[in-house]
Amino acid sequence: MARDKVIIYCDGACSGNQFKGNRGGWGAVLSYRTEVKEIHGGEKNTTNQRMELIGSIEALERLKGTGVDVEVYSDSAYVVNGMQQKWYERWERNGWLNYHKKPVENRDLWERLLAVVRKHNVVFVKVSGHSGIELNERADELARLAISELGS
Repeated sequence: MARDKVIIYCDGACSGNQFKGNRGGWGAVLSYRTEVKEIHGGEKNTTNQRMELIGSIEALERLKGTGVDVEVYSDSAYVVNGMQQKWYERWERNGWLNYHKKPVENRDLWERLLAVVRKHNVVFVKVSGHSGIELNERADELARLAISELGS
């Protein structure tokens, strides 16, 4: 018998990504059986990559217990490739230095993501952004809503 799994769609966005004083947002839609929960949040002076990571983290941190089967869908190659290709294994072995022997960007968030992923059975799946996938589009809307809620 197949175990029930939680499905998560998450997204991040950043307005003025390259400028100081920018605004970023993340959004996620969690679904389990017939239940659906939407979450979002944002911060100033951030990056799109940080928002993508935080969307996944915040969604996974909402799970209760341990050993939950989860599929995380994201249009972020950064997050999905990092998890699928296990970039973190090399980073951890090398003292959180990247291939160029420089500190890994967003280490704080990668460590937070790994901590929660290691509590469950998580699979990351890459989806195409803005391609009409309903829950992915909703996660994007939530991320943009979070940006608007931050004001100027």
